[in-house]
Amino acid sequence: MGHTVPVATPKAPSKQSVLNLWDFLVKGGIADLTRTPSEVIDTGRTRELHRYDKAKGVRGKGIPVLLVPPLGSQAKCFDLRQGLSLAQAFVDRGRPTYLVDYGPLKGEDRLVGIEHFVNDVLPPAIRKVSEDAGGKDVHLVGWCMGGLLSLGTTAVHRDLPVRSVAMVASPFDLSKQPLLRPVQVASKLTRGKVVGSALKAAGSVPAPVVSIGFKATALPTYLKKPRTLWNKREDREFLGQVQAVDHIMNNMLAYPGRATLQVYQRLALRNELATGRIQGPNHLIDLATVTVPVMNVAGKTDVLVPAAAAHHVGELLTSSPDVRLPLAPGGHLGVLTGTKAPETTWVHLHEFLEAHDRKRK
Repeated sequence: MGHTVPVATPKAPSKQSVLNLWDFLVKGGIADLTRTPSEVIDTGRTRELHRYDKAKGVRGKGIPVLLVPPLGSQAKCFDLRQGLSLAQAFVDRGRPTYLVDYGPLKGEDRLVGIEHFVNDVLPPAIRKVSEDAGGKDVHLVGWCMGGLLSLGTTAVHRDLPVRSVAMVASPFDLSKQPLLRPVQVASKLTRGKVVGSALKAAGSVPAPVVSIGFKATALPTYLKKPRTLWNKREDREFLGQVQAVDHIMNNMLAYPGRATLQVYQRLALRNELATGRIQGPNHLIDLATVTVPVMNVAGKTDVLVPAAAAHHVGELLTSSPDVRLPLAPGGHLGVLTGTKAPETTWVHLHEFLEAHDRKRK
């Protein structure tokens, strides 16, 4: 006689998992996306400067930090959700914290280039932060392109009261980015005319296209998302994080056309930034002239900016007194504000800023 093979009875979902999925899929979400309280203290073209409210009962310490987001991404990347906000983490430690927000680009703003942010957005924001903080120097903290803008501004405008530049997942050698190789090959065959002409005709990269581009860098994750959500249905914290990340990815902002063309032609195709020198319309950006401390934290699983692409900056900063190149868990966004970031990337940031709160003699 044959043996009967027992058939496993599928386990019924627990009450907690049902509640989690109901809140996640039907009731509008689990994460608390309330912004950390702040006040707008200055405005200008594509510039809204926020000062975060001080934490009650916390003694202020340290010099101010200005958070610098990349183009095309919500400034909310530094304030992802309650319980996982880098801005709130700085505030809770008593550090005066500010944020520059470019806002949605409108009209002629869609045509601005990188030089607009290096010359006309960050310098007045840095000076205003310094003035508001009683004349103190300012630490800059930028994610991805925000880091490049911060370092470029520091290199060009050496009179600015910048104490240090801390970057997270900022790219400097795009020859180390395998995803760009097909684009570079296609560009050589067409002499870059196809993409370049399309960008010039469009004027800007629409927000939905920017969102798709960011998601494409993590395509395997998105393809596995339904199964992952089901497997993690008991984990309310995980579901909340997924919701918060989706909110950022689904609400990207339009990318200015001229800036996109510059990034495509000069960074992606010609890889000029890897030399440490880029001639802009008005100024030469020479990273060898940067004399402030610099850090660039790379993500271990970042497919958009691999560690080698990020850490190449260490070879370019020949005049910086302190260059730190840590490696931390997470992908491109996760290394900045993933669930492991408070114990890894944020620790690196806190230690770096605190080490340079006092001016070098």
